[in-house]
Amino acid sequence: MSDTSEIQTRKRKHLEVCLQEPVEYTRLTTGLERYRLLYRALPELALEDVDLSTQFLGKTLKAPFLIGAMTGGEAHGGRINRALAQAAEELGVGMMLGSQRVMLEHPQAQSSFQVRAVAPSTLLIGNLGLVQLNKGYGLQQLRQAVELVQADALALHINPLQEALQAGGDTDFRGLLHKLRGLLPQVEFPVILKEVGHGLGLEVAKALAPLPFAALDVAGAGGTSWAKVEELVHHGRILHHELVEIGIPTAQALVECRSVLPHKALIASGGIRSGTDAAKALALGAQVVAVARPLLEPALEGPEAVVAWIQNFLHELRVALFAIGARTPAEALGRIEKVQ
Repeated sequence: MSDTSEIQTRKRKHLEVCLQEPVEYTRLTTGLERYRLLYRALPELALEDVDLSTQFLGKTLKAPFLIGAMTGGEAHGGRINRALAQAAEELGVGMMLGSQRVMLEHPQAQSSFQVRAVAPSTLLIGNLGLVQLNKGYGLQQLRQAVELVQADALALHINPLQEALQAGGDTDFRGLLHKLRGLLPQVEFPVILKEVGHGLGLEVAKALAPLPFAALDVAGAGGTSWAKVEELVHHGRILHHELVEIGIPTAQALVECRSVLPHKALIASGGIRSGTDAAKALALGAQVVAVARPLLEPALEGPEAVVAWIQNFLHELRVALFAIGARTPAEALGRIEKVQ
C-alpha cells in the first residue's frame, strides 16, 4: 500500500502543475483542425430545433458532454469535485471522477470523491487504473469504487507512458487483457476503458473488440500530456522533450477506433476545447465528448464558473450542429471532410 501523504502530495502537485505550467502538447495537435464540418446553407430547421440530449450508459444527458476525470484525495480535491458535480447536476451532463485508488487504500480520502449528495441524478463514473489488476486489485475493488461513491459506471484507465515517467510508477502492464477477459463478465455495472491523453489506436481497438466494455474513451493526444505533467512534477522541468510528445492525435484515435468498433460507444477526449471541436468529434463517430483541464480553474472559483464555461461550450456546439443541418448529435455523423 502507498503512503497516503505521498499520494496526496503527488495529487496536489498534479493540480499545481496543470494550473501553472505549459502541460499541453507542443508538437502534436488533436488533428481536428485537419477536418472541416460540411456547412449547410439551407439546414431546414430552426436553431431551437437542435436537441442536444443524448442517451449514454443507460441515462439521458441533456448534452453529449462529460466533465472529465481530474482529481480527488488531496486538500482541494473535495472542493473541486463538489463544484464540478453541482455544475453537472444543474446542466444535466455527466461527470467522471479522478482515480479512486487513494480512497480505496486510505479511507480517510473517501469524502473528497463523494459528490452524490449534490448531484443526485447525475451520470457519475468512477475511475481506477487498469494496471492495479497486477497489484492485487480484483472484482472487490472495482465494486468498492462504484459502491462507495454511488457511481453508475466505472472507467478503467490505461496510462503506460505516464506511469513510466512517474516516480515509483506502476509499469507492469503484462497480462491485463487476460485478466479483463475473466473479470468483465462478472461485473454488474457498465465499464469504460480509457486512456489518459496519449490515445487509443487501431491495434489496441482490435485487441479490445471481443471484450464487453460499455464504451471506450479514446483520450487522444493534443490536449494535456500527462507524460509532461509527470516530468514537471518529478523534475520541475521537461527532461525528455521527444518522449513527452508521444501519442495518437484525438481525431486519428477516433477514426481508428470507429473503423474497428463501428457499434461501440466512443468518448472523445484529449484537447476538446470548444463546441466546434465537439461537433467535429461527433461527426467522426464519438457519442459524447469529455473535457477536463479547462474546467479546473473554474472549479476552484465555484460551480457557477463551471456552469458558465460549459454553457458557452454547449451554445457553440448547438450552433455548429445547426450550421451543418444536424438536429441531434447523432445526425452529425459523417457531416465532415478531411482538408489536408
